[in-house]
Amino acid sequence: MPSKSSARLAALTVAAVCSAASTVVLVPSAHAASVRVHDVQGTTRLSPYAGQQVTDVAGIVTGTRTYGSSKGFWIQDPSPDADPATSEGIFVFTSSTPKVTVGDAVTVSGTVSEYVPGGTSSGNQSLTEITRPTVTVVSSGNTVPAATRITARSVPRAYTPEADGGSVNTLPLRPSRYALDYYESLEGMNVQVTDTRVVGATDPYTELWVTVKPEEHPSAGGGTVYGSYDSQNTGRLQIQSLGAVADFPDATVGDTLAGTTAGPLDYNQYGGYTLVANRLGTLRDGGTERETTRAQQRDELAVATYNVENLDPSDDTFAAHAEAITHNLASPDIVSLEEIQDDNGAVNDGTVAADETMAKLIDAIVAAGGPRYDWRSVDPADGEDGGEPGGNIRQVFLFNPERVSFTDRAGGDATTATEVTKVRGKAALTLSPGRVDPTDEAWENSRKPLAGEFVFRGKTVFVIANHFASKGGDQGLTSQYQPPTRGSETQRHLQATAVNAFVKDILATQKNADVVTLGDINDFEFSTTTKLLEDGGALWSAVKSLPRDERYSYVYQGNSQVLDQILVSPSIRRGGHFRYDSVHVNAEFHDQISDHDPQVLRFRP
Repeated sequence: MPSKSSARLAALTVAAVCSAASTVVLVPSAHAASVRVHDVQGTTRLSPYAGQQVTDVAGIVTGTRTYGSSKGFWIQDPSPDADPATSEGIFVFTSSTPKVTVGDAVTVSGTVSEYVPGGTSSGNQSLTEITRPTVTVVSSGNTVPAATRITARSVPRAYTPEADGGSVNTLPLRPSRYALDYYESLEGMNVQVTDTRVVGATDPYTELWVTVKPEEHPSAGGGTVYGSYDSQNTGRLQIQSLGAVADFPDATVGDTLAGTTAGPLDYNQYGGYTLVANRLGTLRDGGTERETTRAQQRDELAVATYNVENLDPSDDTFAAHAEAITHNLASPDIVSLEEIQDDNGAVNDGTVAADETMAKLIDAIVAAGGPRYDWRSVDPADGEDGGEPGGNIRQVFLFNPERVSFTDRAGGDATTATEVTKVRGKAALTLSPGRVDPTDEAWENSRKPLAGEFVFRGKTVFVIANHFASKGGDQGLTSQYQPPTRGSETQRHLQATAVNAFVKDILATQKNADVVTLGDINDFEFSTTTKLLEDGGALWSAVKSLPRDERYSYVYQGNSQVLDQILVSPSIRRGGHFRYDSVHVNAEFHDQISDHDPQVLRFRP
């Protein structure tokens, strides 16, 4: 799954642009006599009439979409058949503003197509549509077919049939057994949910996520925890609106959409099955508040990681980030910052220095009542570290010089690797700050790890700041391919192996060295990426010390999940004198200043 909603085009608030590349024609064009909606939908995900002309498909208009690139309307047959696998609703794609009204009885003639939001390469399921329609209004003011209630009882516990990585498109739908089959059997129909808890905050695209199963892996903040690849959380459903954007609620995780939310069930690129509401429930505040962690004690070293989401001098979030660092994080001794951009942000003119960005952040922290931090980093080579074009994101060490000192060893640059050496019997870095194996293929078009030596109360602590490759391009949980392919893992596995090898070099030189490896790992605590970081016992992900309902730093499609981690060497773990906190200040909130929650580790070296 992509870790950045900003990768989306802001203009696309509904399904992706309909194009030849995203429409699958499965059989040669032909002509079919008058058929019913459930005949067109069929008993699999693909219509038996795909590519054919159909005549006089009858139904009642249940919703119209008059905006965006996917204009059209939904119809539903008021006389359903007895087969629960066949949907009674379907979307009619008009490409221009539809000339029908909810409650119209219509007949539609046109071509049946299977539209794949995002294109066939996305792996998404397809949406059965009638395209190039001829529409006849038979009567108006008819009663709209009653909405099918989606409830905790109606949605199966099992998520999807397994296809060994193949497509589930041609498998018979079993809506009483699999959640994705159940939702597919309602595709295009008028559905409703009642008193649903919000598990994904309102985003800039006026959409949110709810669950009809509030007891399904609940998080401490009222969300739904994604704790394994087999716990996809079947109760989640995306909500969009057919109404005005201004009327869409600003919801935070833990809130409730009280009463009835109803409308046609769509399928789109950015969340799969989506209730496109023509009736929205009333937002009820769930009382979720931003967390504040405790301050470190005198003999505790506090180390944090915080993804500040493409921070550059043009942003208006410096004061808010400063408040978060100073108050919510209680001014940690060391903060690994991810996504610090260069001094002119996304302007692509060769600038790579981030002095202005960091000066502005440090001044904002002082203004918020925090310490005057110092900082260290290594400027990337222009355009070589991925992220927003021209932004040149990198990791930065922010540290409080009144509590810790940084051991400077000059010579680190974008392409020179720091190494491990022995000084007076103990491990040391040849370059501090320095980059870990920056020319290795693992870091191609990706952020290189930043390593540095710190001294706290006379003891050396090695800190390695990371920002692994994103999940962009992975198939979604609602993919037609089950289980979905996570292609982005390949690079993260290489990155994890490289960082693990570097930590092992430190520990081979000094067995009891204190090493903290942290950052936006872009992968879960149960993932192979994490297992590779932990290989041989060199590291351990300390987020696993938390109760399961607290293990999350990011919310994606209604799943609260771990992407940001702090991993520790055996000396820190064995000592038992550490405390971990995932400080929930962003991911659950509609007015977030970053999409990541910071993490804090406190320990006694």
